[in-house]
Amino acid sequence: MKTGKKKPAGAGPEQKGVIIAHHGIAVDVLFESGRQEMIKVKRRSGHVVGDKVTVRHQRLTRLPRRTELCRRNSRGSIRIVGANLDVLGIVISPLPMPTPGYIDQSIVAARQAELTPVLVINKEDLEEAEAFITRITDTYTGILDIFVVSAETGKGIDALTSFLGRGLRAFFVGITGVGKSSLLNTICPTLDLRVGEIFEAGKRGCNTTTVSSLHRLPGGGELVDTPGFNEFGLVNSTTENLAGVFPGFEDLMPGSCRFRDCRHRTEPGCTVSAMVEDGDIPQERYDAYIEILEQLEAGDARFKTRR
Repeated sequence: MKTGKKKPAGAGPEQKGVIIAHHGIAVDVLFESGRQEMIKVKRRSGHVVGDKVTVRHQRLTRLPRRTELCRRNSRGSIRIVGANLDVLGIVISPLPMPTPGYIDQSIVAARQAELTPVLVINKEDLEEAEAFITRITDTYTGILDIFVVSAETGKGIDALTSFLGRGLRAFFVGITGVGKSSLLNTICPTLDLRVGEIFEAGKRGCNTTTVSSLHRLPGGGELVDTPGFNEFGLVNSTTENLAGVFPGFEDLMPGSCRFRDCRHRTEPGCTVSAMVEDGDIPQERYDAYIEILEQLEAGDARFKTRR
């Protein structure tokens, strides 16, 4: 009588699955059968959470990606942080507040990656939240969907889960301490993710998430939890295409300026300048655009210098 050990999922016929966690030298794969297994990979294999894969004889093959989300860190390195996504949930809070430009850069990155950006304002229950929420909603209403929630009280969570329940795979980003893990625990209590505290001195959080992981939600949809990062360096954006995806410039028609390479500063026949002058584009949104434009130009200059 044969009493051999149970074979791992990748030891028999080829099986399809999705990467639900990445540990550096191994990934967790959830197979179509519902079984989960850890598969060893090279440290710089390029696999990310959300990748569809096939596994046979413990060898993992990545299938073509539908979408991928990239970011550039402070050292200039480009990193793919998620694959086959539908939504980028930009989680912000009144404490700690988002770093300057974080929201706009995240929206631009989402649109460049062909994802739907949404704003998730957490910690609605805090005393200082009202003024913060008013300022954010005044700026971004009509530009993207906004969900005002509290992971502490549960307020607004139903609307968020209903949105994700349409079968969407969402990637949540936010600076450290905004409460991404708390939100996941509220949306899916069985996860029991560790939650950090806010340090009083700098009003900054401690990072409790160390591994990106994908979670299927009880009401439908999927959510990726990631370590917090305080900047969202743009990868696919250029000085030429920035205006087409910048939040607040939605009414700008492609090619409406006199010059095709118009950067919307002082060029004659610039539609953006005219819209700012007429009040159709608020001055603060134009100033935010110029700030990101200058960052892209500075990046271009550094790249040319290195070359």
